[in-house]
Amino acid sequence: MLDWWSKYFASIETMKEQLRQQEAAAAEAEEKEEMDIAEEIKLDDSPMKGSKGQPKTKEKVKAPKEDKKKKQQQQQQQQQQPEVPEKKNKQKIDEMKIFNKELEAEFDNFEDWLHTFNLFRGKIGDDDDSTADDERIVGRFKGSMCVYKVPLPDDITKEAGYDPNFGMFQGIPSNDPINVLVRVYVIRATDLHPADINGKADPYIAIKLGKTDIKDKENYISKQLNPIFGKSFDIEATFPMESMLTVAVYDWDLVGTDDLIGETKIDLENRYYSKHRATCGISQTYAIHGYNIWRDPMKPTQILSKLCKEGKKKKTDEHLGLMVLHHWEDIPRVGCRLVPEHVETRPLLNPDKPGIEQGRLEMWVDMFPMDMPAPGTAVDISPRKPKKYELRVIVWNTDEVVLEDDDYFTGEKSSDIFVRGWLKGQQEDKQDTDVHYHSLTGEGNFNWRYIFPFDYLMAEEKIVISKKESMFSWDETEYKIPARLTLQVWDADHFSADDFLGAIELDLNRFPRGAKTAKQCTLEMVTETDLPMFSIFKQKRVKGWWPFIARNEDDEMEVTGKVEAELHLLTAEEAEKSPAGLARNEPDPLEKPNRPDTSFIWFLNPLKSIRYFLWHTRPDTSFIWFLNPLKSIKYLICTRYKWLIIKIVLALLLIIMVGLFLYSMPGYMVKKLLGA
Repeated sequence: MLDWWSKYFASIETMKEQLRQQEAAAAEAEEKEEMDIAEEIKLDDSPMKGSKGQPKTKEKVKAPKEDKKKKQQQQQQQQQQPEVPEKKNKQKIDEMKIFNKELEAEFDNFEDWLHTFNLFRGKIGDDDDSTADDERIVGRFKGSMCVYKVPLPDDITKEAGYDPNFGMFQGIPSNDPINVLVRVYVIRATDLHPADINGKADPYIAIKLGKTDIKDKENYISKQLNPIFGKSFDIEATFPMESMLTVAVYDWDLVGTDDLIGETKIDLENRYYSKHRATCGISQTYAIHGYNIWRDPMKPTQILSKLCKEGKKKKTDEHLGLMVLHHWEDIPRVGCRLVPEHVETRPLLNPDKPGIEQGRLEMWVDMFPMDMPAPGTAVDISPRKPKKYELRVIVWNTDEVVLEDDDYFTGEKSSDIFVRGWLKGQQEDKQDTDVHYHSLTGEGNFNWRYIFPFDYLMAEEKIVISKKESMFSWDETEYKIPARLTLQVWDADHFSADDFLGAIELDLNRFPRGAKTAKQCTLEMVTETDLPMFSIFKQKRVKGWWPFIARNEDDEMEVTGKVEAELHLLTAEEAEKSPAGLARNEPDPLEKPNRPDTSFIWFLNPLKSIRYFLWHTRPDTSFIWFLNPLKSIKYLICTRYKWLIIKIVLALLLIIMVGLFLYSMPGYMVKKLLGA
């Protein structure tokens, strides 16, 4: 699974960790400074006159010192505590340097000897005083000036290869035109300025170097302000005529001209001739294959030999040579910091909006002289392609689901249960089981299969979804979201909205193993964090019981039901070889559940309902009814049909009252009209 992106993300994590350490060190230094100030204040406020005041002063001085010593001891103890060992199976990933700024800012603009001076057009008169300096630039002068005393020191004149014609400028390369292969890698852009009415942009890359003008318009990314490009471009250039590289980000428009979001300019000539060797970054390790393959056509020993001017070439000592290059800045007098393998972050600017950053671009540039051996193929930094999977979820049973409804005729608590499921980000494709009607115990039987096809990035543990934002969108927008399965239990209602009872969300990469029985399924399976977790992408198939949870009136989590489910993950190829149908359909159909006879509404089949009441209810009715008919009738009237009888009596009284009202109303109205 290791590729260039693995290296990139590992390097970003290292950079974040370094930033956290720097912030912690700064906070500690600030706290130490505040303690020192507090000590000084205490010393200034302490009494200086008389012998009685002196002991108190000493005590005050000792107190903060003792506190300071205690804190230092605590810090030492914390440092001495053994760190949690890393997992042995965690693979070591080679990393590179991530610069959160331009490479020029890290290496003094690569002006170690070659400086750039702008050439300005002269002012004609007073009217030109208001003209901006940028508008007066007509060219640039590149070179270096040095004022020094002659004769030169002996350590310079006696150096091997000293040329008196160059004085202090020893070892400067020739300024003859040179052909160079420039390889530009563009990784991603962040925080782009919106360019469309919907607050988004459709960015694409445009590169210009000399007469070469590349516009990657066909590969624009729809509706993104943080696009991942993952592109490399090869351009042949001639220094010094073609040395200013422009990398721009444009917004694609269906109608009209494309808008410039921002651009960044890189002076390649300064980088090429710098002693920091910014042509191709020095990687941390030497490898001849894999994701960390050596990019430079010159091997580490060849680079070292060139820097040392000894002409030594040992192909077997590449790792040793690379180690020396990493410490080249420690070499006396000639040593300097070499540019490491890196990714730089450059601001995007727009000439029409000066001084306002329009976003940031992560990239790097390699340069290879054409008279040297040809470099290898470009590093593959194309965005990762998701793999197609199919998740099959079978809902077998539910148990202990809360009873939400009161039966109108019997007053019995019940629920019409069904289960709903979907993958996060695919709510519009949610799937429901059929309804288990009139469950009196919270038990439901379904044998129902959901099928969720999805695209998944294994390395990032994200589901990739492409969909249109609206019906007016020209094309689809790509989203990356966590892989999570949601299951909900509902109470179905015929004449009102269904009642939500509870839910559980399973992170498919880390979720608790299901309980073997419903009794073992508890709230701790969701609330406890130290339970063993596993991934469906490794286990492939799992079956068990999981709790449905919801918040009660006190805003506390409680179990509102339990579901027995089976999760089965297949690749698209495996799913094609062994297809399965939705619900209980072909192919690979599931058996119809053996539900109790009381799942029907009681008045549709009164004989079966009476049979259920007499034979399958509470222990008091477990006797055979005809052996004790009085007790059975008493139970049916007082317990089962008490509320039904009350409702019928009230209904009859209401009907009688309405009938009497209608009967007496006409006579009463006639009397009123006649005044009798």
